[in-house]
Amino acid sequence: EMRDCRRRSGQSPHTIFFNFLLTATASIIIIVLCCLSLLLRTNQYYDDDSHGNVRIRSIIENVLRDREFPMAITTVPKVDLFVVPESLKGAVFVGHLVTDLDSVGGAIGAAALYGGKAALASEINSETAFALEEWGMEKPPTIEEVLKENSDVKICLVDYQQTTQMNPIINPANVVGVIDHHALQSKTIVTDRPILIDVRPWGSMSTVIAHTFLTHQRRPSIEVAGMMLCAILSDTLNLQGPTTTEWDRQMVTVLSEIAQVEDVQLLATQLFNAKSKELADMSVHGLVTGDQKSFSFETEHFEGDVGFAVVETTNDAVIIDRLEVLLAEILACKKEREFSVMFLAVVNIVSLKGTLLLCGPAEVSLARAAFPDGISNEGSTLMDLGKRVSRKKDYIPAITQAIQGGWSKPKN
Repeated sequence: EMRDCRRRSGQSPHTIFFNFLLTATASIIIIVLCCLSLLLRTNQYYDDDSHGNVRIRSIIENVLRDREFPMAITTVPKVDLFVVPESLKGAVFVGHLVTDLDSVGGAIGAAALYGGKAALASEINSETAFALEEWGMEKPPTIEEVLKENSDVKICLVDYQQTTQMNPIINPANVVGVIDHHALQSKTIVTDRPILIDVRPWGSMSTVIAHTFLTHQRRPSIEVAGMMLCAILSDTLNLQGPTTTEWDRQMVTVLSEIAQVEDVQLLATQLFNAKSKELADMSVHGLVTGDQKSFSFETEHFEGDVGFAVVETTNDAVIIDRLEVLLAEILACKKEREFSVMFLAVVNIVSLKGTLLLCGPAEVSLARAAFPDGISNEGSTLMDLGKRVSRKKDYIPAITQAIQGGWSKPKN
C-alpha cells in the first residue's frame, strides 16, 4: 500500500510514514482534549459582570470552592452588621413642633424598628389623623406625657435637628440620636457627647426608616408599613415633588406590597383631600403658623432670622382669596416672633405650583433677589414661583444664596 502511495505521490516511504504518524497523533490529542473538556464541565453559571457572560465551572473549581479548610485559615470572626444601636434601644422617638405626617409616621416606624416609643411634639393635623385611622393605629402620647413618667428617658429626634423646632420640654442633654432628611443649616442641635446621626438626602424621613428595616433584615407590620407609606407620599407630594429620589420610589413599592395597598394613587388622593379639608376652616393664624420654620443668617450685609411658612392644598385659590387678612397676619407674626423677614408660600399639591405672599418691602426685595424670574402682581403682594414647591429644595436654598451673595435689608 505504501509502495502504491509512493508511486502516486513520488514521496519516500519514510516521509509518508512520518506524515501518517503526525496525523494520527494530532487526532488522538484532539479526542483526549474533548473527553477532558466533557469530564471537567459541570453546571453553568454567570460571571459577576454587567454583560451576563456564561462560562463553565470545572470540577477542580468546585472542589476548591467546597473544600473545608483548617480552622486556622478562617480565623476572622463573623460580624453582624445589622445590629440595633444600644443607644436607641428604649428611646423615645419624637418629631418637630407643628407635627406633620412624616414626623409621626417616621417616629412610629423608628419605635417599631429600634424597640422604643413614639411621641408627639404637638397636636396632629387632619392628614395625620386620617392616616392613623386608615391603619387602625392609636395616636401616640405627647412628649409631655412621656416625660412626666420619666424625665430622663433617652430622646431621638426624627425629621428635624434644629433647636427652634424642638419642643422646649426636651432636655438636649438626653438626646441620643437624630434621624432626618433635611440640610444642617442654622441652630442645629449641639451635644456634649457623640450621638447617632442618620441624615440622608432623600424625600422623606420615613424612607430612611423603611430602608433601615430592610438593611436590618426586618419586616414592619402592615400598620407600620402603611403609616410610613403615607408619610412618604405626603412629604414627596405623591412622588412628584422635586425632593423625590429613587430611594423614595423603591420604598413606596416595597411598603405598598407589605401594607397590601393596591392603589397608591388613590391613597395619595385621600391624604391630600384630608389635608385640604382642614385648611378650609382654619383661621388665618393657623395658616400662617401651622407649618412655619425659621432660619438664621449672619453675613456682612444681613443678620437676622427669616421665617418661612408653607400651606399645601389641593385648591390654592381658596387660600389666596384671603390675601388681605393673610398679609395682616403675616405682619403680626413677623413682629411677634421678631423675624427680619417673613414669607408664606401657598403650594398647590396637585398642579405643583407655588405662590409666595409678600407682606412688605423687605420680603419683596429678598424675593426678587432669590427668584429673579418670579412674576409679581401689580401690588407686589404675590409672586408666582412656577413649579417651585419645596421649602427644602426650592425656597430656602435660593434665599440662602441671595443673602450670602450680598443681599441687605432695605432701610425703609
